[in-house]
Amino acid sequence: MNVEIISIGDELLIGQTVNTNASWIGKELSYLGARIVKTVSISDQKKEILEGLSNIKNTTDCVIITGGLGPTKDDITKHTLCEFFNTSLELHKPTLEKIQYFFALRNRPMLESNNLQAELPKSCRILENNYGTAAGMWFESEGTIFISLPGVPYEMKGIMTEEVIPKLKLQFELQSMFYRTALTQGIGESFLAEIIKDWESKIYSLGYSLAYLPSPGIVKLRITSTRGKKDAEEIDKLFKELESQIPKYFFGYDSDTLASVIGSQLKAKNLTIGTVESCTAGKLASTITEVPGASAYYLGSLLTYSNELKHHLANVGKDTLLKYGAVSEQVAIEMAKGGQHKLGVDICISATGIAGPDGGSAEKPVGLVWVAIATPNKTISHKLQFSQHRGRNIHMTTLSALNLLRIALND
Repeated sequence: MNVEIISIGDELLIGQTVNTNASWIGKELSYLGARIVKTVSISDQKKEILEGLSNIKNTTDCVIITGGLGPTKDDITKHTLCEFFNTSLELHKPTLEKIQYFFALRNRPMLESNNLQAELPKSCRILENNYGTAAGMWFESEGTIFISLPGVPYEMKGIMTEEVIPKLKLQFELQSMFYRTALTQGIGESFLAEIIKDWESKIYSLGYSLAYLPSPGIVKLRITSTRGKKDAEEIDKLFKELESQIPKYFFGYDSDTLASVIGSQLKAKNLTIGTVESCTAGKLASTITEVPGASAYYLGSLLTYSNELKHHLANVGKDTLLKYGAVSEQVAIEMAKGGQHKLGVDICISATGIAGPDGGSAEKPVGLVWVAIATPNKTISHKLQFSQHRGRNIHMTTLSALNLLRIALND
């Protein structure tokens, strides 16, 4: 099944909204065995929508359209589809009843514009929306299926999951693919490729494909099988081989995060943790606590941006600050030890550095960071050197510090 995805909305074109819908649809349908041949974003103007629909390839089996189904005047997708398919709108009473129930449940009045959302093209099959007021629509023309969905992500996902995907499975013989993704931190893509080149060759020899998916601080490795879940066990074994080959960098699979992995480690060992932060300004704390249930192990943080607070809150010695400077191994270690004592935690992680873009020197350039981890048995420290980009430096420090903590917890 060849699929094209059309995302409608000026907000996508000007960068005001990131098009997460297209990536989610592409992922879900690819997993089923569909082939995504094109994804485009177009303006919410009738001319552009009609042109987009007219340019569909004759080899395309299904077109997924998102956006433009809201209750306001700028939502014109439904009317444009009527023109394209030479049909007209009519009141769909079951949809009207669902909309009325939707507003009654929330004790909110219905506007005329909401009533109009129940007017739907005569020639389409209605796809129920159990999460909002804009119904989905299924058209068929000259062997191609056209599916129009609301642009609100959770509404679109609901209709796709409950209506669209089951219907597509019935209509097409789809060979589901299977893929799994490993997550690494602390090594660049090219260096990683060099280390695992023999492992990579083995993957290809078994008939699988491997994709490197780099992002700041993280490189994902995805193995894909076109034969479906029957290859899952063998792919898992391949990743176990990789994990034993690069334990310093390998931290999880698929939707794992460093914070979730660390949380599991801390709970398993019945340990508590706190943070003392300077250059990351709370980013370590917020990342750790993104995990539901983090209160079971995370107790709190000291944000010590100034030297005065490093001394008064984290007990960093004035002489240490004067002799070595705020960005130093010695200060990072005293921050971690002081936070461990002040917060009453088993483990404390600290970060101090020069986030930039200003403030560096020849001796201590922008991007220099020291991280320290105080555990019940020892204190470790690590020097990091990043770039001139402030946001990137904070992000990379957070990931690197959490990975160092993961490694320490494994020892």
